[in-house]
Amino acid sequence: MPNYIESSAIKLTPRDRIFVDAEFYTGEKFENLELHRMFPITGLTKYIALVDSEGNEIGIIRDVEELMPESRDTALQCLDEYYMMPRIKRFIKMSEKFEIWMWTVETDKGICTFEIRNHITAIKPLYDGRVLIKDANDNRYEIPDVKQLDKKSYKMISPKL
Repeated sequence: MPNYIESSAIKLTPRDRIFVDAEFYTGEKFENLELHRMFPITGLTKYIALVDSEGNEIGIIRDVEELMPESRDTALQCLDEYYMMPRIKRFIKMSEKFEIWMWTVETDKGICTFEIRNHITAIKPLYDGRVLIKDANDNRYEIPDVKQLDKKSYKMISPKL
């Protein structure tokens, strides 16, 4: 049975970009923990496992949003870094040759070009308006809200959804 951690029972402090130290209000301390999403696609802030360096699960935070503000911010920053996925802001160019799509996009990390070999399996629309894209090299990209794209970008991607 999972060990759920009450949001008021823990304080998280940053160790580095993806590791945290956890101090429970009972006095128990753990260092160098990673935060892992149990549902990495749909549960962005819910059911976050604290895992030690040997892969042992220390406990599960039901919802990071319910943590104290400093702990919440630490957890969200670590999760963002660990699950870093460039967010597509607009589509610049799409071309197709021999059933391989070449896409040039602008992301929050800069402009990049990648290949999509099978757009049917590589593009996954989600119920909340997000779209996940996996390129031919298994890199992942996210469109946070497909309806917020500019008209040209939306027109380029909508037939693929």
